[in-house]
Amino acid sequence: MLGTGSMGRALAEAFLAAGHPTTVWNRTPQRAAPLVAAGADHRLALADALTASRVIISCTSTFRAARECLTGAEPRLAGRTLITLNSGIPSEAREFAAWVKGCEARFLAGAIKNVPSAVGKPDTLLYFGGEREVFDTHQATLRALGGDLVHLGDDPDLAALYESAVGATLLPALLGFFEGAALLAARGIPAQTMVPYSIKWLQMIESLLPLVAGEIDDRDYTRLGSSIALFHDAIPDDEKLGADSGVDMSWHAPMHQLLHRAVAQGRGEQSITALIELLISHRPSL
Repeated sequence: MLGTGSMGRALAEAFLAAGHPTTVWNRTPQRAAPLVAAGADHRLALADALTASRVIISCTSTFRAARECLTGAEPRLAGRTLITLNSGIPSEAREFAAWVKGCEARFLAGAIKNVPSAVGKPDTLLYFGGEREVFDTHQATLRALGGDLVHLGDDPDLAALYESAVGATLLPALLGFFEGAALLAARGIPAQTMVPYSIKWLQMIESLLPLVAGEIDDRDYTRLGSSIALFHDAIPDDEKLGADSGVDMSWHAPMHQLLHRAVAQGRGEQSITALIELLISHRPSL
């Protein structure tokens, strides 16, 4: 196990709890101390850690960070399987996969769709891209990390692609919640009071996602019922709300520009889903 930050530590603890002999390494050795107390074998030298097992799990921050850690230790990777569980974009995943292949090692790139405290739980999702045979060979071991394992396909960048696509929802959703909390704070109302209603709202959005995805896949922007014009017409209210409350809503500006462009293209009566046509109009290949 390479990397014992908050997520790496959770992964190592899950392997230990499942009875797997686990060797750990971290650039900051002190971070491995709790895992040693839990039964892990700690190696100070990366080369020693790499030779401790045929399966190497890397949980650094990015593919670049993983490459930096492993540079100089390439001969130690030969004949082993390297599985990454880190962030990164598809092009970096492909480059890293080619580098691992050049080291005569097998490769699987994965992503954990949850927080460290959820590692090892039956409903925790991990998805992977890379050789199916590698996934099948190590699936039982990886199940110690979460009960919902998915192989997306043989392309080594698929986990990074889905991580980028699915993760795109997170920050805008959180910013929306922060904005709502700021609006309530302007009236002296605690953010906790809106949590039940925000959950209901997110559940409503969840229920719409299959319809939204269907419109996108069919390029038929007529079924959702919430038009671009509806959102466009609300822009002045958005701006006045920010002015009245003193809450900075400048992060709305790019969204407002998208709406203006869509209306200018004559898309006002189409579902809000049609905004995807503006997002992909100048798309380079991933």
